[in-house]
Order: sequence, then structure tokens, then C-alpha cells
Amino acid sequence: MATKAAAVPDTLPRLVPALLGFVAGYVDSCTFLALFGLYVAQVTGSFVLVGTETVVHDSEAAIKLVGIPMFGLAGAATTVLVRNSRGRTALAATLTLEAVLLVGLVVSWRIGAPFAGQRDAAALSASLCGLAAMGVQSALVRLLVKGCPSTNVMTTNTTLFAVETTDLLLAWRTYRRAPGDAAAAAAYAQVRDRFAVLWPIVLGFVTGTASGAVAYARLDLWCVLLAVAVVSGLAVWARRRSTPEV
Repeated sequence: MATKAAAVPDTLPRLVPALLGFVAGYVDSCTFLALFGLYVAQVTGSFVLVGTETVVHDSEAAIKLVGIPMFGLAGAATTVLVRNSRGRTALAATLTLEAVLLVGLVVSWRIGAPFAGQRDAAALSASLCGLAAMGVQSALVRLLVKGCPSTNVMTTNTTLFAVETTDLLLAWRTYRRAPGDAAAAAAYAQVRDRFAVLWPIVLGFVTGTASGAVAYARLDLWCVLLAVAVVSGLAVWARRRSTPEV
């Protein structure tokens, strides 16, 4: 029976989640522009469509509705991969899987472009690859990066940003009033550390969305190669990090 893989230690550089946030925002912008308004980094919109389809029948909604099971299947596959990997090797394996799926997105685009519509087979293939890639990323962060907010879903992160910013200011005020209070200092440091993890992810995602839009306008379907390069680079780094020094 496979043992449960250990989570990645807290020493994971904060740049890694920030880069993953950038990738999610970047790919989301590219697919939104190229795949008829499809968001691949999260499936909130797809759940809304499930409800609205009961009264408004959209013939082009199928590609968005299929995002729910595809995202879930990607999460399940990532969980199996993590549970059957050992320690740090799980991070490299899941990042590699995400990179492969992003390559599948690029290949589908190149083969099928220009797309005739959402029902186009190549458009469907590209959409499924993009959704699966982001499903893998969402799951790997949840399973492997201890204490890390989502790199995909900014709705929750926006709320967290408001909460953590407020808590940080309150803790700072308490600490300033009693600089010798060890408990106040510890509370302030704890909130500061949480905020230090969160804000680069939010900034990375926002930067990614703007960059993805500009890249798509300039490079068309080749734009996703940047996301492939970033994730592949992280996978190589994680593989080297998981290999013990001789």
C-alpha cells in the first residue's frame, strides 16, 4: 500500500507559489481570449452555468460545463501521483505533468487554429488540456505546499488579502504600543509571515493576466510557450532539489 507523501517543507522559496500564480493568471487570459471566454484556472463560472442552463439554453456552453469534471479528474490524478511519490519527488512529478498538459494545449491550438467555434474538436482538446493543467496546479498546491493559499482562485485570495491586511495593521499597532510584549511580537510576526506568502501570489496572478493578454495580442497561439517554460523550469528545479547531493 502506498504511503502518504510528505508535504513540501516550509523552506520552499516564496517565489515558487508566486510564479505559479503568474502562470495561472497568464494561461487564464490566453484561453479567455482564444477559447471564447473560457477560464481554465478555476471553474466557478462553470458551476454558475449549470444553474443558468435550466432557464437559458446556450448551445456553446458544453465546453465550459465539461470543465467541472475535467478539473476534478485532474485533481484526482494529481492526488494519486502525490500519494505514490516519495517526499520532494512529488513536486517535480506534478509540475512535469502540468507542463506536459500545457504542451498539449499549445499543440491542440497549433493543429486546429483558427477555431470555428467552441464545438471545434481542436478547441475542445485545447480547453481540456488547459483545464487539466490548472486542475493539476490547484491540487499540487493544496497537497504539497504547506500553508499556501490557492494560486488559481483569486476570489478567496481577495478576501484573505483584506483579512490579512487588517490583521497585520491591528497586530502592528498592538506591537508598537507594547514593543517589549513577547506575545504581541509573536502575533505580529505570525501575521506578517502569512501576508508575506499571500501578496506575491495575488501580484503574480494579476501580473500574469496582463502579461497573458499582451502576449496573446502579440504572439497569438505561441504565447502559452512562456507558461510551459516557467512550469518546466520549476519542474527541473524541483527535480534537482529532490536529488540528494553525493
